[in-house]
Amino acid sequence: MQVKKAVIPAAGMGTRFLPATKVQPKEMLPIVDVPTIQYVVEEAVRAGITEILIITGRSKRAIEDHFDKSVELEALLEQKGKNKELAEMQRISNLADIFYVRQKEALGLGHAVACARNFVGREPFAVLLGDDIVHAEIPVIGQLIDIYNKKSATVLGCQRVGFDNIQKYGAVDAEDFSEPVVQVRSLTEKPNPAEAKSDLAVLGRYVIDPEIFDILNVTPPGAGGEIQLTDALNLLARQQSVWAYSFEGRRYDVGDRLGYIEATIEYALRREDLAPQLKTFLKSLTF
Repeated sequence: MQVKKAVIPAAGMGTRFLPATKVQPKEMLPIVDVPTIQYVVEEAVRAGITEILIITGRSKRAIEDHFDKSVELEALLEQKGKNKELAEMQRISNLADIFYVRQKEALGLGHAVACARNFVGREPFAVLLGDDIVHAEIPVIGQLIDIYNKKSATVLGCQRVGFDNIQKYGAVDAEDFSEPVVQVRSLTEKPNPAEAKSDLAVLGRYVIDPEIFDILNVTPPGAGGEIQLTDALNLLARQQSVWAYSFEGRRYDVGDRLGYIEATIEYALRREDLAPQLKTFLKSLTF
């Protein structure tokens, strides 16, 4: 079955970026001049996804406004002859069919995904987390969809992060790690590095079979007292095949302040209008 729907959880409070996120959704913080969530939506669209559900919370109205049509702004841009900017605003509001639902309580990523059950129905679906931005020639979620089409089973986007960092993520245990695609034996959310089975971490991209919703309904709170998607996927792996795929691309953890700064600098360096002056500035820095 073709993957045409994506779910983007975006209900987090963004406490690591206070005070900037006191009234502004962390997903609207820009990388150069593009909100982080727009990169995620555009990745899904590039992969052929046509329907997107964004899971929001209180004080997240700016996300909806960003992807909506702005009649006043478009009229102003047209009046001033700013045709390039006008075309970009119109493109953003027509990226995909975007829907919204609120996660009314902060009960974890697993609970947020469970909020998408009516939207997804009985179809396989993509999940993209906004804290992970990936620069890749082939969109990462598209890479996962290709694997899903071959395996007809849930696929997790992964990369090695080193044992010093594995306690931040869901860790994969597999029989054999020699190939880019390996069958998952078990998953552990935020393991102690000394006890982790590997440093292969699940990094914010998934293509999941709809059976996950029945499992999420009975998944108890895990790490942090929250309902963890990793725990539900671990139960799913006991019932059917689940695959871990080491995707290709430069991944940035923009939920982390240093990762956010790295992404901003590197994305700016990829832009012809900014790179020359930025390189000159960076070379001039002395400490």
